[in-house]
Amino acid sequence: MESYATAVTKYLLNLQNRIIDSIQLQEPSSHFQSEEWAYATGGGGRSCLLQAGSVIEKGAVQFSHIYGQALPPAATKRHPNLKGSNFEAMGVSVILHPQNPYVPTAHMNVRFFQAQPLNDQPVWWFGGGFDLTPYYPFLEDCQYWHQMAYQACEPFGLEIYPQFKQNCDEYFYLTHRQESRGIGGLFFDDWHCWPFERCFELMQSIGDNFLAAYETILKRRKDTAFGERERAFQMYRRGRYVEFNLLYDRGTLFGLQSGGRVESILASLPPVVTWPVVWPSEAGSPEEQLKGYLSPRQWL
Repeated sequence: MESYATAVTKYLLNLQNRIIDSIQLQEPSSHFQSEEWAYATGGGGRSCLLQAGSVIEKGAVQFSHIYGQALPPAATKRHPNLKGSNFEAMGVSVILHPQNPYVPTAHMNVRFFQAQPLNDQPVWWFGGGFDLTPYYPFLEDCQYWHQMAYQACEPFGLEIYPQFKQNCDEYFYLTHRQESRGIGGLFFDDWHCWPFERCFELMQSIGDNFLAAYETILKRRKDTAFGERERAFQMYRRGRYVEFNLLYDRGTLFGLQSGGRVESILASLPPVVTWPVVWPSEAGSPEEQLKGYLSPRQWL
């Protein structure tokens, strides 16, 4: 019988390959470059990066499977009972920054964690989710994104989507800006409410539905005409993405505090960003309309 870690690793590697293949079909001018790397205390990963594409300006699809003998503060702050524990963590993380401002940025992460506390039983849990950050949002895309999120959760109980959606709305919120990073999606962590097999099925459903959802939206919008104004607004709004990842993101903090590979941890950052003092607000403009999408709401 396969160990928990072996079964999850097989799925994650397959998911990484499927996402790369799907995006590559839409990106004619650039290719993912793959690099294997080793973690200082054990394990490693495979980082696949696409840069300067005509459709995806920067994309990272990364697999990691690392071991360690002491959890970093980002983990033990929420789990003080695990201080000094041996741990094993694996996951796939995806960030896709499009060239076209009418295509939203997408993020997905699915992960599995297990630890061996001193003088206690092993513990494990799953986490992850996906979220969407549009610049020029389309209502039908936002509704479709959340319909796919609902579809991912429905087989596991009607209460799962509302719970994970609320988690996402609360997590991807920039307190200092008093706005959401985007339109949300799903977010869950420390999930071990059911037997391993059922929890694993949930993680797989979320990973698979992310791929189907973003592929559809990318195909819809990637050929939309845009000009310098839209491009400037996209770079301005990307600044919010950087602020969240560096100030609030648990995965970034965990990776940096655990001595992870900095290039992989920061691969989620967009390639070109600007921080103008303020974007000139014009009532009724497409840029002004984005504000109406940056507060939690019901999309279904």
